[in-house]
Amino acid sequence: MAKRKLLKEIAAEVYGSEQADRFWKRIEIIGDIAVIRKPFGVELEELKPLAEALLRRLPYVKSVWAASSPVEGEFRLRRYTHLAGEKRSWTVYREYGCSFKIDITKVYISPRLSYEHQRIARLVKPGEVVINMYAGAGLFSIIIAKHSQPEKVYSIDINPEAYQMMVENVKLNRVEDKVVPILGDAAKVLEERLQHTADRILMPLPELALEHLPYALKGLRGPGWLHVYLHVFAEKGIDPRRKAIEMLSKRLDELGAQYRVELSRVVRTVGPRRSQVVVDVYVEP
Repeated sequence: MAKRKLLKEIAAEVYGSEQADRFWKRIEIIGDIAVIRKPFGVELEELKPLAEALLRRLPYVKSVWAASSPVEGEFRLRRYTHLAGEKRSWTVYREYGCSFKIDITKVYISPRLSYEHQRIARLVKPGEVVINMYAGAGLFSIIIAKHSQPEKVYSIDINPEAYQMMVENVKLNRVEDKVVPILGDAAKVLEERLQHTADRILMPLPELALEHLPYALKGLRGPGWLHVYLHVFAEKGIDPRRKAIEMLSKRLDELGAQYRVELSRVVRTVGPRRSQVVVDVYVEP
């Protein structure tokens, strides 16, 4: 809360109190790097005074970058522009006692997912086998390995750069006995290598979750849990959590699955009336 208040104060100093909300809510601190997600209609040059102010006011920030595109492409990356400080995109990001070497230009990462990382880790029971279908640099997987007692966490990503970071982060956090990094397309890996393997499967890539649901169902070795992340557009008065349940239920019904929905929660806002929602669902054989 104190950090949010300080970011709002810095933005107000640069742009005035009426415009501050357009900027401070779009700042993320990743290790010693500050990232400003460029507001629509704002030129990159307009962000440089804010970048300089962040360097002055936040001694732990050494580099400031603008994220100038949405998350896009096969590897789900943003385009970045350096604004101020060290021209370095590598940093060490820490979450829940774990350390992660990250290059923000080569793997997607958002501190706004930190609560979700912890929430899922608390749900994992001792001895479970977990599959993380879209693991990135390994945050979900490693936090689960460090804070729960899984038998194994199969941690898959298609991005070679993200995979290399994941391998390094597994060693850095000393969870080589728990986390198995796998480079590849998650659907193919489950189909070819991991059928009937897991008690719990994470699907934290909204763009592919519904499409890849058949592979996730094949990955369960019996009754088990799916954590399905979806992007939901909800018109005014419509609960995005309910809409996410409807979207997932329709797909599971098409696949003939027996299931019960345990929870649906908004993870974060990703655009006007657009939310990322996670649905926890228990699937019967």
